[in-house]
Amino acid sequence: MHWLSLGELSKLIETFKREGVHRAVMAGQVKHKQIFSSIRPDWRLAKLLLSLRTRNTDALLGAVAKVLGDEGIVLENSTALLEPLLAKPGVLTQRAPTGQETKNIEYGRMVARNLGTYDIGQTVVVAETACVAVEAMEGTDATIERAGHIMGSLGDQASLLSRALTVVKTAKPNQDMRFDVPVVGLKTIEVMKKAGATCLAVDAGACLFLDGSETFAAAEAAGICVVCKE
Repeated sequence: MHWLSLGELSKLIETFKREGVHRAVMAGQVKHKQIFSSIRPDWRLAKLLLSLRTRNTDALLGAVAKVLGDEGIVLENSTALLEPLLAKPGVLTQRAPTGQETKNIEYGRMVARNLGTYDIGQTVVVAETACVAVEAMEGTDATIERAGHIMGSLGDQASLLSRALTVVKTAKPNQDMRFDVPVVGLKTIEVMKKAGATCLAVDAGACLFLDGSETFAAAEAAGICVVCKE
């Protein structure tokens, strides 16, 4: 095992070459906002960052993948060893979406697809077919929490409308399966429950469910419907 800073691209390549590594897989999460905070890039990463026209997730990680490829190190799909964890199409909980939740899902997927085109975020939160929150650099959990705060702050103004939130998480239209594949786990369900979300919709075959049985059990206990759309 070798520990490296996220900014040590040169050291990463040197370590791979020294250990005879020609194929690599990315696992885990790299929070986009870290790139702009505590990371100190080495000369190679700094040069790469300066060469980018945009610094969204696809541009950053795609550029790193290209540098690795130029050095003879192929970055494989991050789901290559995780096929059983990919979401299967259909309703994954006992309760199916209500009529309003179905409308929310359809609208949310349309919004999320457009956001994904610009690589802004993967998640939108909808109530009564109105977009309450969209994900950017803060991440999915913070987006859901923000939606919960917004709905909670409406007071009596929301008395005629349902406060129930639907969370829609999609892959990008041209999702690069080597990195930034959507992931759902127990923490997602916990955050949804606190925010007052009652439905979660994800893309079938393009979203990973971590701790699947525990996640679905937690969703059932919280009255949250989970559905995977093709």
